[in-house]
Amino acid sequence: MLPEIRKTAEIIKEGGIVLYPTDTVWGIGCDATNPEAVAKIYALKQRVQTKAMICLVDSEALLEKHIHQVPDAAWDLIELSERPTTIIYDQPKDLATNLIGEDNTIGIRVARSPFCQYLINRIGKPLVSTSANISGQPTPKTFNDIDPAILKGVDYVVNLPDDSKNARPSVIIKLTNAGVVTIIRQ
Repeated sequence: MLPEIRKTAEIIKEGGIVLYPTDTVWGIGCDATNPEAVAKIYALKQRVQTKAMICLVDSEALLEKHIHQVPDAAWDLIELSERPTTIIYDQPKDLATNLIGEDNTIGIRVARSPFCQYLINRIGKPLVSTSANISGQPTPKTFNDIDPAILKGVDYVVNLPDDSKNARPSVIIKLTNAGVVTIIRQ
């Protein structure tokens, strides 16, 4: 796994976009602080830039570095969630502006996958994580379901076994600084 982490991190640091396994479904990712790389993902997915994407962090420390104020309830959600859970936070900071929602929010998940954790640690920045599909198409359940246009459009495809059997996207919860909780996707 270490050679794949090194190679993937190198591509990401150079502004490339990658196809990689996450703790949910296969994702397309890049450095979440690089607006040019983020724009490449929007173009590849044929997705309007007003539809936000999420990112992954490897730790609570990296989360705190990119959110102005993490609400106390977020820590319980992160710790107690049985499924991977993405939380939409108010007031992100030091991220690509084209990644941030029009309402000044961003969805972030603390990754559970060892590969993702090591990769994020190696690049030292959050990693964009959006499903590996053309916008409007179904989320691929396995690597074999990924559209050939996606495979050809990324700069690198991580070469790891496909462990995505029964994979499904994360739960998404919006948590405002005022304490309002909204379930976006179960």
